[in-house]
Amino acid sequence: MIDLASDVKTRPTAAMRQAMAMAEVGDEQAFEDPTVNALCERVAALLGKEAALFAPSGAMCNQLAIATWCRPGDEVLCERTAHIAVYEAGGPAANAGVMMHAIHGERGQFTADQLRASFRAQWRHCPQPSLVCVEQTANLGGGSVWSLDQLDAVAELAHERGLRTHMDGARLLNACAATGISARDYAAQFDSVWIDFSKGLGAPIGACLAGSRAFIERAWVIKQRLGGAMRQAGIVAAGALYALDHHVERLAEDHANAKRLAHGLAALPGVMLDPATVETNIVFFRLDCARLGFDAHEFSRRLAAHGVRIGPFDERTLRAVTHLDVSAADVDIAVDAAARILA
Repeated sequence: MIDLASDVKTRPTAAMRQAMAMAEVGDEQAFEDPTVNALCERVAALLGKEAALFAPSGAMCNQLAIATWCRPGDEVLCERTAHIAVYEAGGPAANAGVMMHAIHGERGQFTADQLRASFRAQWRHCPQPSLVCVEQTANLGGGSVWSLDQLDAVAELAHERGLRTHMDGARLLNACAATGISARDYAAQFDSVWIDFSKGLGAPIGACLAGSRAFIERAWVIKQRLGGAMRQAGIVAAGALYALDHHVERLAEDHANAKRLAHGLAALPGVMLDPATVETNIVFFRLDCARLGFDAHEFSRRLAAHGVRIGPFDERTLRAVTHLDVSAADVDIAVDAAARILA
């Protein structure tokens, strides 16, 4: 099966498995696991922060940040399609008691002017914002990359209003690969930021959340509360370290394959897709269902019968994501399968 459903479908390589098998381990929650400690130090330096912690998932990193920066009843501002707003099972409300204020941006991004317009009156009847969140790259924005100027402008305005800033960096390193801008520069104006290892980097599990030392100390309390403290976690941290050493530069291959896929799909009858919108490894496209006589769900089922998995989002929209386990030859096979179905 050529799996284009998500970049979380990657599997650890043989060399990564070997590094994991040989990892030195200890009690992670007692800071006695040398491999986890090395990973946290590495990520803190990569992002230009004082400290970092290792968590089982990126969603937990988001939840830790929100619960650390906010009090119950506070308001968190983010773009309406942000992962924290639509894909974390209501975690901000359940875990931190906060309200989400969705900004109607474009392709998962918003401007400083849109942020300014979203602020409510400073009145006791209104919920007051405490945190501004951005997602780099923007998943439901088609893997779109926030410009550094736009990020900095949003963060500067938030800080002027006394708010904290948080970056969901699930695919931050994809943005770095696409632009050549460092993770440290992207993260510079944000009070907390995390990166994921289980997507394009190909590790089986884990993410690291970084910020000031005081922030990480408080976030550890929330991590403990949520059951995120681990034991001999160096086994999985070793996979993340291997990914940082060997799988970052190759993200550019995923981007090239996504472009190849987009151009191939755009040439097919009944597909609505502008390849110019594909900036990283995510390809969204729509089907002319009236012309084709079937919807996105049926198209997905037919593709699966040809050995290609892809994710329908609604009756007309699908998402394809390239990653470590998808080659250029796989992309060509997927396009050929789609062509036979759409013909």
